[in-house]
Amino acid sequence: MVLWFFQLSESAATLLGVVRIGLAGWLLGHGVPLVTDVGPLGLAPLAVTLLAGWRLTRAGVHVTRAIGARGSRSPKRAVLAAGAVGFAYAVLGVSAALLVTTGEPAVSPVRAGLTLAVVGTVAALAGAVRTTGLGDQFAERAPLPLREGIRTGLVAALLLLAAGAGMAGLAVATGGGDAADLIGKYHTGVAGQAGITLVNLAYAPNAAVWSTSYLLGPGFAVGTDTTVRTSEVTVGALPALPLVAGLPGGPADGLGAGLLAVPVLVGMVAGWLLTRRVLRLVDEGARRQWGPLLRPAALAGPVAGLLVGLAAAASAGSLGAGRLAEVGPVPWHVAAAATAVTGAGVLGGVVAARFLSRA
Repeated sequence: MVLWFFQLSESAATLLGVVRIGLAGWLLGHGVPLVTDVGPLGLAPLAVTLLAGWRLTRAGVHVTRAIGARGSRSPKRAVLAAGAVGFAYAVLGVSAALLVTTGEPAVSPVRAGLTLAVVGTVAALAGAVRTTGLGDQFAERAPLPLREGIRTGLVAALLLLAAGAGMAGLAVATGGGDAADLIGKYHTGVAGQAGITLVNLAYAPNAAVWSTSYLLGPGFAVGTDTTVRTSEVTVGALPALPLVAGLPGGPADGLGAGLLAVPVLVGMVAGWLLTRRVLRLVDEGARRQWGPLLRPAALAGPVAGLLVGLAAAASAGSLGAGRLAEVGPVPWHVAAAATAVTGAGVLGGVVAARFLSRA
């Protein structure tokens, strides 16, 4: 990725070159692969993805208000607002792809248009659903186990990803000297080193997801025939990136092995929060029963697994041909591990909180 960045930077002496670099990174952030001399680039920088998703959600909110659908609880008007944003975003995607392909890299305008149409519609729909009140309507009509199970799974997934982000940041910080040395090896001056730093920041959310996968057990790959997990670390030659300085040098042992308990503890915290909410919502008779707590707890694990698995899928991709054709975790491995570990933690948290509430 860095080599390709510098190849493009040679053509960035003109305003058009700068715009092409920015648009290429923007399309890549939406999952649109780029075809370069070093092979296909499909590893989306999730920082760009998250920023685009936030702005698209806000666009859905603004369009919904503009058509007078605020608080209408109308599914048709929510879909209309989201479709309008998706269509406009698809046009922008096709235009950007046509401009980028005036040189290198190559981008498929059809792929760009379809991808951005889907991303724009889905993200805008989230804002439209909230603004029209459909989200509140669902919360009011959904059974308590379904509503609380989804909420607990979402909380557990966010806590897991936050733990992964903290671990990734700590790993890079402890290897700060190595990271600085890696940046200095490029000899590109202040501007070039700032560009490398920006590339690493754009991929920081990817590293957070990979760290989450590491905590859960499946780990991740940094190239074909490589493995980075708690029980095994097998890597070859790696690109000189500051993020690489945070990779473990071998299997986890000693205090490092204690990190394996983090996902279970995260699930227990989510289960404890679930117990507090449910006990406030149900009547006195239901508080003596286990059903109102166990049903949403059983649903929380699969919800968390699905969300973390989707994050793993978004964080993986290719960085060219050859060794770096496979980078990131295997999504279904991560989803299965998150379902099992988080589900067990939530159930444990519910049981512990229930007994403590009776004490």
